[in-house]
Amino acid sequence: MAYLWYKAFHVIGVVVWFAGLFYLVRLFIYHVEAEQEPEPACSILKKQYTLMEKRLYNIITTPGMVVTVAMAIGLLTTEPELLKSGWLHAKLGFVALLLAYHFYCGYLMRRLQAGTCNWSSQQLRALNEAPTVLLVIIVMLAIFKNSLPTDLTAWVIFGLVILMATAIQLYARKRRLDKERAIAAEGEAA
Repeated sequence: MAYLWYKAFHVIGVVVWFAGLFYLVRLFIYHVEAEQEPEPACSILKKQYTLMEKRLYNIITTPGMVVTVAMAIGLLTTEPELLKSGWLHAKLGFVALLLAYHFYCGYLMRRLQAGTCNWSSQQLRALNEAPTVLLVIIVMLAIFKNSLPTDLTAWVIFGLVILMATAIQLYARKRRLDKERAIAAEGEAA
């Protein structure tokens, strides 16, 4: 019965953790884009985003990570033979990358708050896709275990990365064209 409790709270922790990771970098994007706003909007927005980032990271994302890891340890204590499985070693490797991503987001958050972050909103949009790729890989390993079709999975992941990169580029192009149209409309109105 302990295994099922650990598993249930592990899944809950994963959902909370990923929700935080997905939204956190989105806030970073808005924070960086606030620099383009005139005062006092720039200062007001940056102050609000700083507060939202801190709360999200400290009250939702990090506790979600802690619950996820703690429940994973609980799962492994109830079934230690899983530690002999190759799929679990691979999964834990990707989880280690996810942990590094989590703490790097904390680092970026502190740099944004200090006004020393050099990342553009475009670069942050690309960074925001990393947990999606990791999530797909980790879930596939957890579901398929040792029967994961690695050749097909590699192509799926490759396709996902290409799709996300294309979407980011198309969105950047749309934003640039919208901005150019707005400037042209202002020029015609003047």
